[in-house]
Amino acid sequence: MSYEVMHDDFMLDKLNEECGVFGIYGHAHAPDLTYYGLHALQHRGQESAGIVASTGEQFLSHKGMGLVTEAFANNALEKLSGKHAIGHVRYTTAGGSQLVNAQPLIFKYKAGNLALAHNGNLVNANQIRSHLERQGSIFQTTSDTEVIAHLIARSGYDRIEDSIKEALSMIKGAYALLFLTENKLIAALDPNGLRPLSLGKIGDNYVFSSETCAFDVVGAEYIREVEPGEMIIVDEDGLHSERFTQQTQRSICSFEYIYFARPDSNIDGINVHQTRKELGKKLVREFPIEADVITGVPDSSISAAIGYAEESGIPYELGLIKNRYVGRTFIQPNQELRAQGVRMKLSAVRKVVEGKRVVMIDDSIVRGTTSGRIVNMLREAGAKEVHVLISSPPVMNPCFYGIDTSTREELIAATKTVEEIREFIGADSLGFLSVEGMIDAIGREDHAPNNGHCVACFTGQYPTEIYPDTANCVDK
Repeated sequence: MSYEVMHDDFMLDKLNEECGVFGIYGHAHAPDLTYYGLHALQHRGQESAGIVASTGEQFLSHKGMGLVTEAFANNALEKLSGKHAIGHVRYTTAGGSQLVNAQPLIFKYKAGNLALAHNGNLVNANQIRSHLERQGSIFQTTSDTEVIAHLIARSGYDRIEDSIKEALSMIKGAYALLFLTENKLIAALDPNGLRPLSLGKIGDNYVFSSETCAFDVVGAEYIREVEPGEMIIVDEDGLHSERFTQQTQRSICSFEYIYFARPDSNIDGINVHQTRKELGKKLVREFPIEADVITGVPDSSISAAIGYAEESGIPYELGLIKNRYVGRTFIQPNQELRAQGVRMKLSAVRKVVEGKRVVMIDDSIVRGTTSGRIVNMLREAGAKEVHVLISSPPVMNPCFYGIDTSTREELIAATKTVEEIREFIGADSLGFLSVEGMIDAIGREDHAPNNGHCVACFTGQYPTEIYPDTANCVDK
């Protein structure tokens, strides 16, 4: 009997971000540094990884499925050389995990070769793709990213920067993009800045990354964020910035701060770990609970749990331990064994929770299945009470910008009240942080609505137009 390897319930009950990008210009060890940068961004995507390097005259590339170490097994990195490189790690929802869709994508255009790495999701990709196919374009992948390449190839401009600008004027949605030609590295961020993208420097060499944690790994100095609607060009003349639109309004994804980004990353100058602690402190003010111990669901909720403990005076303990040596699990066609998958990922520490009133902090509840199993796990370990607090508001609406929720039916908060969710997961009490509390805790100072945050998954107010078949846009 064979079993399909797929995401288990633990992963299905978490939001998953699409991918991460990294690029460097002018460094003698560009492919190696890109590899290390991708390794630091591994949490943003575990389905595939790829690097394209330029010698100044030609591209050398390698892409593979799995983690960065798996994709570049058998000394694959040694086959790459060049002073310029871009890389990509990718997460995909079911059906799109194929090597053909792994990035960076490479295309021919009239002036030479072009490699492209994309973090995000386009909401009008289907409309553009259908239009281009009617005009004779032949697509090689099922990725929305390929739409961008076709638009660039069809441009009448001679300068690649102008061709990219024209393409970006036609697409809508979330995109942090890196383009590589034989002699140029170009970065661009969508007008809402929905995904993070930072600029750094190693000596005289410029570096781009989805998160600043990769700069620390490769020894780069952080310079600044790429601004919404900005295109930064790095070539032999140095670095210069251009605007591809003046119509910008910051709407960075709230979950970058809550869950996606690594705790040691800074997004727009705000440290992620400190932000999550503030989210936990805000939970105390909104939901003060009499308890004996605070614990967090590893790993992304630990910072918020520490913050709750500091603010409340209740001790924080490691009540839940994550098994770091369990990768993908084999899903058996048996519900009892299916539930065992969560136990493979997490274990309750009996001596910590036995006979105690426990507050369990988590960053989100998506479908609710895993939350219920963790609550039950704590009770089986002897917890007298289990109170669940979530350091984000209820996720009630799908995200179309690069997170794997495409229908409201997938989301428990869209179909159940907070009390019904509490009953479903078996907790003694349940509380979600308010939207206002979340924004205040993150502390971004921005004149844009919601202090420059995208809160669409909480409120249903999307920062861009949403097209009728947006939910059916092909995942990267």
